[in-house]
Amino acid sequence: MKKIKLLDITQAFEMPFNYHAGFNYSKLLKELRDNKRIFGIKCSKCHKVYVPPRVVCRDCFLKMEEFVPVSDEGKLVAFSVCSIPYTDPNTGEPKKLPFTVAYINLDGTDSNIMHCLDELDEAKIRTGMKVKAVFSEERTGDYFSDIMHFKLISG
Repeated sequence: MKKIKLLDITQAFEMPFNYHAGFNYSKLLKELRDNKRIFGIKCSKCHKVYVPPRVVCRDCFLKMEEFVPVSDEGKLVAFSVCSIPYTDPNTGEPKKLPFTVAYINLDGTDSNIMHCLDELDEAKIRTGMKVKAVFSEERTGDYFSDIMHFKLISG
C-alpha cells in the first residue's frame, strides 16, 4: 500500500464587514460619540423608556418614535466577575482578565443595559449600588469603547 503525503498549508486572512445598527440603535451610538449622552426611546402609550432604543414597546407592541435623553447614572442590578478566558468579540483578541460585567438600570429607564464595571473585588460590589458611566475622550460610535466602563458612586 502506497502512503500519500498530505500537504498542510496554514494561512490567515481578514474578512472585513460592516454591520448596520438600524435607525434607533444608530441614534444611541451617534449621541454617545458626538455628545457623551445616552438616548433611549419612549412609548407613547405606557411611557416606558428603553435603552438601547428598540422599535416596538415590549408591553404595548406599539411602534416607538420619541427619543429621550436618559441619565448616565443608574443602579447595579446584577454583576459577575469573570476570570475565565474570553475572546473579545470586537477585536478577536483574548480579553484582559479579570473583568466585571454588570447589568445596569439607568435612572428613568425601564430596561437594563449590560456593560463593564471598573471594580474587580466582589466584596466591594452589591446589587443596588449607584453607578455612573465613564466616557472615553476619543469616541468612535462604538458602545463598548465610547463608554469605557461604569464606576461605583455610592454604597
